[in-house]
Amino acid sequence: MRVHLKGDALCTLVLFLALFTVLYLHFGNTSTGSNQKRDNRTPLTGPAVVAGPRVRSVHTNEQWTLLENELEPKPDSMADYKFQPTVSAALTQSPFDFQQYLRHKDDRNYTLLVNQPNKCNKFPGGPFLLIAIKSVVEEFDRREIVRKTWGREGLVDGLRVRRLFLLGVPRNRTSISMWETLVHQESQTYKDILLWDFVDTFFNLTLKEVHFLSWAAKFCSEVKFIFKGDADVFVNVENIIHFLGAHPSTEDLFVGHIINNAKPIRSRKSKYYIPETMYGLGMYPAYAGGGGFVMSGTTMRKLSKACTQVELFPIDDVFLGMCLQRINLKPVLHEGFKTFGIAKPSAAPHLQTFDPCFYKDLMVVHSLKVAEIWLMWNLLHNQQLSCSRKLRVRRSFHWRRKKEAANQ
Repeated sequence: MRVHLKGDALCTLVLFLALFTVLYLHFGNTSTGSNQKRDNRTPLTGPAVVAGPRVRSVHTNEQWTLLENELEPKPDSMADYKFQPTVSAALTQSPFDFQQYLRHKDDRNYTLLVNQPNKCNKFPGGPFLLIAIKSVVEEFDRREIVRKTWGREGLVDGLRVRRLFLLGVPRNRTSISMWETLVHQESQTYKDILLWDFVDTFFNLTLKEVHFLSWAAKFCSEVKFIFKGDADVFVNVENIIHFLGAHPSTEDLFVGHIINNAKPIRSRKSKYYIPETMYGLGMYPAYAGGGGFVMSGTTMRKLSKACTQVELFPIDDVFLGMCLQRINLKPVLHEGFKTFGIAKPSAAPHLQTFDPCFYKDLMVVHSLKVAEIWLMWNLLHNQQLSCSRKLRVRRSFHWRRKKEAANQ
């Protein structure tokens, strides 16, 4: 009998401990999940902002509520909700980062951490062409290949060319060891780095646009022309300079791969998703593909002022189109700017799309790897290159445009 009582008591104690553990885990997880959910709705603290004029948001409280309701991810079922992991807004790549963007979108005055104030004023009258390239801290290899190929500083056809890379603070600072030391060392070596104190994200590319225009108007106001593009493009600088030679720098000029009648993307799965409550119009103004475009110094100075008067927009290409619209300047389409890559011409199917003869007469080709940029540069500068026979076809061909990415 004593043995049975002792066994029952032991069993009761074990069950009590198990029940206590289950209750503890249940309420502990509930509390943690609640805190995580609440934290996700709290805007992240951004970098220090320099005191300056604030741009008043046009959104009312009702519009903010509509935006938050539209941007808040909603599970299709309880099962989806139950097994949906909680992810910090700083780590996710989803379009719902708009919640953070909308709360900080009026902050447009950030500290210039690394400057090149003498980039343009070393030469009387300023340089003929300033190459400004959007880059990120981690992509040193892309900056290096640009420096050694199409982005070289010096004289091209007797005209002065200068170069700059536009950077923001890396998103995951802790994962990049000694990034500040490396960037400052790179700047001291090449003297071509501009670094601002905003986080370098897709939505913040507009900040990079605004800050560069402000910098150019202040430190490079006498530049004749500016090429601005991405680090993964191949640029035929000789062709650009030849083209610009026929245009006075004192007149307005904005040339590139111009996208007309583009509609805002309403699908949440798209990188370019824009909710209707944020942009209600059915069409964007004409804008240039951000892979690369050219503008005159006169246009740059006008845009630097206009962009301070236009409300920031998360897609930098479209934002610049809004600024062009404000100064009543229509951007000009040029077939040599292939910011969505190139396709094989139907009348010359025997050619390969990476054939240097495809690139010989172009200005800009987007989406090339580091090795491809190096190879194409060397092929095009080979004095033995001859394209006349390869391109001899029965009838003239035209570049077949790819479907615009903004309308996909």
